[in-house]
Amino acid sequence: MATRDQDIVSVIKEQIEHFGTTVAVANVGTVVEVGDGIARIHGLGDAAYNELLQFPHDIMGLALNLEEDNVGAVILGDCSQIKEGDEVKSTGMVVEVPVGDVLIGRVVDPLGRPLDGKGPIKAKKTRPIEIVAPDVTKRSPVDTPVMTGIKAIDSMIPIGRGQRELIIGDRFSGKSAIPIDTIIAQKGGDLICVYVAIGQKTSKVAQVVATLEKYGAMEHTIVVAADASDPAPLQYLAPYAGCAMGEEFMEQGKDALIVYDDLYKHAWAYRQLSLLLRRPPGREAYPGDIFYVHSRLLERAAKLAPEHGGGSLTALPIIETQAGDMSAYIPTNVISITDGQIYLETDLFNAGIRPAINVGLSVSRVGASAQRKAMRQVAGRLRLELAQARELQAFAQFGTADLDKATRDQLERGRRITEVLKQPQYSPISLGKEVMILYAVTSGYLDDVPVDGVIAWERNFQRFMETNHPELEQKINDEKEIKTGTEEALKSAILGFKESAT
Repeated sequence: MATRDQDIVSVIKEQIEHFGTTVAVANVGTVVEVGDGIARIHGLGDAAYNELLQFPHDIMGLALNLEEDNVGAVILGDCSQIKEGDEVKSTGMVVEVPVGDVLIGRVVDPLGRPLDGKGPIKAKKTRPIEIVAPDVTKRSPVDTPVMTGIKAIDSMIPIGRGQRELIIGDRFSGKSAIPIDTIIAQKGGDLICVYVAIGQKTSKVAQVVATLEKYGAMEHTIVVAADASDPAPLQYLAPYAGCAMGEEFMEQGKDALIVYDDLYKHAWAYRQLSLLLRRPPGREAYPGDIFYVHSRLLERAAKLAPEHGGGSLTALPIIETQAGDMSAYIPTNVISITDGQIYLETDLFNAGIRPAINVGLSVSRVGASAQRKAMRQVAGRLRLELAQARELQAFAQFGTADLDKATRDQLERGRRITEVLKQPQYSPISLGKEVMILYAVTSGYLDDVPVDGVIAWERNFQRFMETNHPELEQKINDEKEIKTGTEEALKSAILGFKESAT
């Protein structure tokens, strides 16, 4: 009897000890199937699309398929540690990444975790990786240029702040070189850059980071890397994470530039996830919403109206084509979303014309409204003369003996313009230097220079101007136009250089 009384007392004591304990309610499910980075979970009836799920061993997942009797989730980590029967909790949160100035100069993964060994990132703010793009009433027209420092782009295919300009071409045609040079050109400026590497080799990402550090560009750059060795879910999240980081600066009223290198690999990662989730495949086995995947990303690039802060986010997506096929599914999708494209041709690259821009197929739909007045003054003639020379070249290949002098002169001018537009990698130049050399070639001052001597002439001319007339470059940089007095001084400086060179 005493034993029974003791049992009753111990039960009462235990109940008293636990009296008033708060009860936590969690939405819990069970893993019924796992493999290839995908888990099917039974029981998460209240899970939301894109919600984070908590798996055992501190592994997170992302709910992407909400079906009648189960939830399909992608695992953001090592799926080998998850097994059938494991308990999964919904967190009620969406994927968020740290944002702000503390990220500048760092290399992070798509969840904002550091990859550069420089210690933890102590961000005061996080931001959802997916938000609705600013609507048309919050935007203002694109009217300020992103100076790339690349003569061929700034003169003929200008990029404006808030624009989305596609860079497209085959492998090894110099696609990544253009945005890297653009990032280097922003040194000392007011443009914050985000470079997103999707599905690239780890060695290539390391090389890009080393290059940016060498030229002092990491001081204004964030690198988001989801390497080829990372699981497909991380590659899928990478551009959205980078975009969220750039948007934070845009909403603070600052200007930001984001590079997606490249969206073809992003589409591959999303196709892989979709097929594993057993979504019905469409054209080229891509899921039906692949257009929306890219459009909701690229539409977030904008130039905000002054009453909404006046910041901007400029997007430079890269697409790799297969054997120059621009009519494939993903290239045509992204071309239709963006405000123009820079088309790089392998044949031009191999012929030594670098950057290998095909002027005929490249276009900026923002056009001259995003150019400085000084550049408009010299670039109008440049594009026309280059286009005319390219047309005449088809006839010239049969021999120039029968061509009249005006046609021959036009062809020779075109050859010299092509030489002037060649530019070595990692050497972006200022607006003043671009305008001075383009003015010289379009005004005919290089017509008597042999074609194979044009590059050396330009190099010596820039050195001469730096030494003897540095005020001219500064004047063009400050005034952003060629005024009458500046033009006269530039003419006499060019003639002075030609006299000293002879």
